[in-house]
Amino acid sequence: MPVEETRDGEPTVRDAVSAPDAEGRPRRVTRRFPLFTRDTARPEGGGRAAPGDAPAPARQWPLLVVLSAVALGLLLTAFDAFRPGTLLIGAALLAGAVLRWMLPDVGMLAVRSRFTDIATYGALGLAIVLLALMAQPDPWLKMPFLKDILHFTVSK
Repeated sequence: MPVEETRDGEPTVRDAVSAPDAEGRPRRVTRRFPLFTRDTARPEGGGRAAPGDAPAPARQWPLLVVLSAVALGLLLTAFDAFRPGTLLIGAALLAGAVLRWMLPDVGMLAVRSRFTDIATYGALGLAIVLLALMAQPDPWLKMPFLKDILHFTVSK
């Protein structure tokens, strides 16, 4: 087990370690994760979307694109354009799913694993788009079987 001394005199181990022994030295007893962690792992694809010397907004451009589109959708909704605003919000989430799928590094748009992020952004975006298309009055998307299900469940 490779143990090294650091400047502050604390022993460090490069392998997975368990709790320290009675003398405070890290010991390796299993291949499990350590009992106490000091940091969390960055999600896959969570690196910078631009080089480190780029300004901060450029490093997080995928997140800024999605958030800007959502903000514009909320603004449209606030100005009484409900359907276009909510469609834009749903489309922004779907675009976030596509960006997460296509790009190797998306910055802070990566929250969990790639699959979980794509599934979450995609499901929420699709649900918002479908609800916006079916909103009353005058829905753009009509699904007659929903009316039948409603009448079946609420029948007298």
